[in-house]
Amino acid sequence: MPNSLVLAEIQASVSNNPPPSWMADSTAKLERELTAKYGEPQRARLQRGLKQVAEFWRTQDGDSAAFEEFVRSNFAGNPATLDTMFNRYQRLLEQLDGHMHEISREFRQQQDLDLGPVLPFDEAFAGYDPSAHVLDDFFQNKLAFTVLLNFSLTTLDERLQHGAHWSRREWAEARLAQRFSKRIPAEVNLAIAQAAADADQYIAAYNIWMGHLVDEKDQRLFPEKMRLLSHWNLRDEIKSDYADTANGLAKQRMIQQVMERIVTQTIPKAIVDNPNVDWNPYSNEVKRAASKASDGGVAADIQITNAPEGGTRYAKLLKTYTASKLADPYSPTAPTLIARRFDEDREIPEARVKAMLEQVLTSPLVPQVAALIQTRLKRPLEPFDIWYSGFRPGSNYSEAELDQIVAKKYPTAAAYQKDIPNLLTKLGFSPERARLVAENIVVDPARGSGHAMGASMRSEKAHLRTRVEKTGMNYKGFNIAVHEMGHNVEQTFSLNEVDYTLLEGVPNTAFTEALAFVFQARDLELLGLPANDPRSDAMRTLNDFWATYEISGVALVDMAVWQWMYDHPEATPRQLNEAVVQISKDVWNQYYAHVFHKKDVMLLGIYSHMIDSFLYLPDYPIGHMIAFQIEEQMRKAGNVGAEFERMATMGRVTPDLWMEHASGKPVGPEALLEATQRALADIGKQ
Repeated sequence: MPNSLVLAEIQASVSNNPPPSWMADSTAKLERELTAKYGEPQRARLQRGLKQVAEFWRTQDGDSAAFEEFVRSNFAGNPATLDTMFNRYQRLLEQLDGHMHEISREFRQQQDLDLGPVLPFDEAFAGYDPSAHVLDDFFQNKLAFTVLLNFSLTTLDERLQHGAHWSRREWAEARLAQRFSKRIPAEVNLAIAQAAADADQYIAAYNIWMGHLVDEKDQRLFPEKMRLLSHWNLRDEIKSDYADTANGLAKQRMIQQVMERIVTQTIPKAIVDNPNVDWNPYSNEVKRAASKASDGGVAADIQITNAPEGGTRYAKLLKTYTASKLADPYSPTAPTLIARRFDEDREIPEARVKAMLEQVLTSPLVPQVAALIQTRLKRPLEPFDIWYSGFRPGSNYSEAELDQIVAKKYPTAAAYQKDIPNLLTKLGFSPERARLVAENIVVDPARGSGHAMGASMRSEKAHLRTRVEKTGMNYKGFNIAVHEMGHNVEQTFSLNEVDYTLLEGVPNTAFTEALAFVFQARDLELLGLPANDPRSDAMRTLNDFWATYEISGVALVDMAVWQWMYDHPEATPRQLNEAVVQISKDVWNQYYAHVFHKKDVMLLGIYSHMIDSFLYLPDYPIGHMIAFQIEEQMRKAGNVGAEFERMATMGRVTPDLWMEHASGKPVGPEALLEATQRALADIGKQ
């Protein structure tokens, strides 16, 4: 990570890079000249184009003569020339994106697929991005400036206010211009990437050796060599401990204490990813590990200290903020990381997201579901019960039985590929559409758990990567394959069937995940096994509602923390630490304390995404809401295939416009809340 001096130098270079002094005179002259040449109707478009080019022009791009010659040569002053420009850019950018993606896929092949050992040079190929300098090149050769001169950059407010009335061509033009809405210098991108890598490395190594946790009686509750990553594994251990009738509650209370030590940074630095010490998270005492509990023996020269980590967590977060802020001057339509996340990535205004989250958090359904959980637990709720997992429906088949069924059907990746048309037909696609889609999907044996890799040009195919053991595919592999197949089908329709390739895709990540979950939720049906009964469906809904309730508060904390950092640009890690703790308590007190009957809980600040994912957490609750809206529409229509295709061919417009086309309503939590109301009623009848 660049040190503070390097970051200060980058910031100074940002501040000392004003527009050339001659720019105002040149733009005024060109406006008069080209309006006279092409007519008064072109003035408004010309004014906007000149302003957009001027915002991105740098001294190294040329002097006033070069600027004026560029504008005269590249302004499309009549509709025919503009059409030609649009069509060629669309065709050539598809080729560029497609071939760059193809190269990246091939370069990653050895690392991604189960093809034998990965050698050091394979890792180098996999880490190489052939498109890394394309944006810089397009500004240097002025292809980006040509777009900015002729097509309008739009703000989120413009897209929301006017997008419903735009033609598809106007939407495609807006997406073309957005490709060049920022010209961030390489050194700024490097600073951001290094801050992200530094935070990633910190989080990736933040393990707690659970067998070295002791209580006040010096008892160990967890297996000797259990090593859990914060926060994911700690949270999942809380979920799994509901099944432990002997020690589950004590384990959950201890994990909550560990989490609170991490949030407050009172956790001793010596115990992070260290099997050589024992730790009592209640008293915060650290001592040399007992030999019988150590992993490979205790280091003889280890220094035993309970000195706290002391803000390292928030120093990492602060560096991601400091680095992100360097991009602000180069992003005129979204001049903060907050704006870029909401206005560009999500395309849902921050205030609207906050209102949707609060609609879930303040729903009268919350105390009803909480009361049901309390009845099932037969005890008062405790704060860690925000991760209650007891609503998850089980299966009529054991995993071993499912493994046997799947392995028989799919002994190889090729067997799964051959069956895709049949699987899609079961989901409601016509045989003809099922065959067409299947012809555009290639199934590969994954080295890891699996993933989907769409194509980026119409002459290429989507790739489905799923794990296939030597004994055949198991149920976990099948479940993942069905999810990834959902991605591939969306990718195929949203590329090959959309009217403009510049609109390829869906509005944001939450949409493609929601569409993939539609497939994944039907995996047993695809195996020819009985579908879930009404009780299982109701339980799944309650599980999703409770998870949305939990993550909505976490998202509010993440949003408030980034707002606080922008409001306090000179803050120290210690001040940020104090702010995160207070924000976590405030959100808890407002939305959770009355349910759990305990105030000033800071658990909402534990998520590792807050440190290394740059305001990513709001995507989770939005994704839950979108998934329920899509499911509700498919339930009403009674045909997954036809509805899936209709939705996926809408392309990458704003989320609300996409969802109104898909379901008749904008994005919101109403479908989730209505489903939860029905689920509570169904459970009450049983």
